[in-house]
Amino acid sequence: MNFRQCIQQQHSILMEGALGERLKREYNLQIDDDVALAKLVYDPNGQFALKSIWQEYIQIAKAYRLPFLAMTPTRRANRERVERAGGDSSIIMDNVAFLRGIWQESEIEMYVGGLMGCKTDAYTGKNALSENDAQEFHSWQAQLFRMANVDFLFAGIMPTLPEAAGMAKAMADTGLPYIISFTIQNDGRLIDGTSIHDAIAYIDGVVTVKPTCYMTNCVHPRIVYEALSKPFNQSDLVQKRFWGIQANTSPLSYEELDGSIDLKCSDPEPFAVEMLSLRNISEIKIFGGCCGTDNRHMEQVARRL
Repeated sequence: MNFRQCIQQQHSILMEGALGERLKREYNLQIDDDVALAKLVYDPNGQFALKSIWQEYIQIAKAYRLPFLAMTPTRRANRERVERAGGDSSIIMDNVAFLRGIWQESEIEMYVGGLMGCKTDAYTGKNALSENDAQEFHSWQAQLFRMANVDFLFAGIMPTLPEAAGMAKAMADTGLPYIISFTIQNDGRLIDGTSIHDAIAYIDGVVTVKPTCYMTNCVHPRIVYEALSKPFNQSDLVQKRFWGIQANTSPLSYEELDGSIDLKCSDPEPFAVEMLSLRNISEIKIFGGCCGTDNRHMEQVARRL
């Protein structure tokens, strides 16, 4: 089964939980100012920590017989940042090779994704790129992932429609399956005020190859429940195209969470209950974790799936 078939045919898919917060807080690793987590594949301690965390999630997927999605920690590894950090295109290739090596040892149905992100602030949308500029800017990274032969591309926490659309065009040009994941609020809209329905309709209409599906990440399931409950998002389009969440454990807003010194967390069981409650109003099938989650949270989600 390939990635597209998995997403279309499977009812329940597990995605990885948090990486970044765990790497910083559990392993005390220093994160690069420019490319963030992407340099950890060159550090023995980073390699050990990444492999340890991924293997925890893999074992959960294996125990509950769920397909598993994992992504390279490269959201900040765009061309501008990579060059500023003194690197080159090999940083993308090396991250893919490292994660693929873990997959080869996993003995489960697993798909390796290339993670990309917006150029500036994912939580405010400030100075976001226009559609045309975004297509040009993100093409460098997207094409490197194509050459590295990832199973899919993933645009994480995209706050504005123009940059998300330009990112989608850059991803579509690779011929790879891809997912666009929005930064959404409880009013049912992206940070720039576009409804989930309108964002999906627009992107589907301007790309040569549509995203495999749409998601949201870095947000609590309660906020997503409220967002999807808005009448303008209760559409056939959203039901058929919006299929995933990588959730925070805290229901606080982006403004309250961004830059918080302490980690906002919640107990795994109520978190998992709220995650699965999304199926009461939507057809979400991809469930993963973001800030505050660890193997305990993902185990509770997987058990319920």
